[in-house]
Amino acid sequence: MEEVRSVANDNGSLQEAVKVYKALGEPTRLSIVQLLIQHRNLSCTEIGDHLNQVAGSTLSHHLKQLTDCGLVEITKSGTFHYHHVSDEMLRRYAPILMQD
Repeated sequence: MEEVRSVANDNGSLQEAVKVYKALGEPTRLSIVQLLIQHRNLSCTEIGDHLNQVAGSTLSHHLKQLTDCGLVEITKSGTFHYHHVSDEMLRRYAPILMQD
């Protein structure tokens, strides 16, 4: 029975890793993650200002993909939503991005 639980846990981790790497495999999403590593907390508008070639709806889609896989988290402050990288997820799946 323990072996079944272990395989299920490994499979869950594998699925999580697939989501993270799929998200990071898209150049705009990778740029967003690198931007958030550099600047910590940014609103959607601030991210859009840095990535001036990305339409607002496209940016929202990319941010949703990054939050769905757990790489990016959102903090709400009044009517603003600030995005930041999950340090735990970054350490687990993409520690190379944390290096200078």
